[in-house]
Amino acid sequence: MTHANHHIPDAMLKAYAAGNISPHFATLVAAHISMCETCRVALGAHEAVGGALLDVTKAVDVSSSLKTDVFSKLDAPFVPKPVFDRSGIYPGPIVQAMKGQEPRWKSLGMGIRQHIISYDKQGSLRLLYIPAGQAVPEHGHNGLELTLVLQGSFSDETGQFGVGDVEVGDEDLAHVPTADAGAPCICLAATDASLRFAGLIPRMLQPIFKI
Repeated sequence: MTHANHHIPDAMLKAYAAGNISPHFATLVAAHISMCETCRVALGAHEAVGGALLDVTKAVDVSSSLKTDVFSKLDAPFVPKPVFDRSGIYPGPIVQAMKGQEPRWKSLGMGIRQHIISYDKQGSLRLLYIPAGQAVPEHGHNGLELTLVLQGSFSDETGQFGVGDVEVGDEDLAHVPTADAGAPCICLAATDASLRFAGLIPRMLQPIFKI
């Protein structure tokens, strides 16, 4: 179990427990929880509260058509999804999202590479590979970005982030994340909106790289 210093925000843990976050963020939260005992305990507390609320909720009448629809789904054959274990630096939830495949890295320039796991109107989920000492171009955020460190570490204007740590980037944060000395920094990044790059060239390449 990794000793993380930067954790998932409590509000997002509550949303995860309730199933109210996008699959992109859900995968990152699940990966962090698999690495962080502190957040695992916090999640358990939220789930316990949610279960208690369900126990005291009064039953409500539902239509016969809804009952029929629900029971038909219950009668359908159950096909379990494959469950993947941790593989190397990648926690099980990430391996699951990649369907057990290895990352297919694509160059972004300056030695930085990415593997897009998922991308849609709700946002994106991607792996980033940043060589030691290399900086990601300066950027801000048009929404929320969570970044989970899987290998190495990086630093920016807000501090240093090592394995298991999560940086939360919102519309108020503009930064230049730079991989620290040592092993290349490999991160999982989840977003719900595009980044806001300061430089012209990164802005021009955004549609191509889906960042």
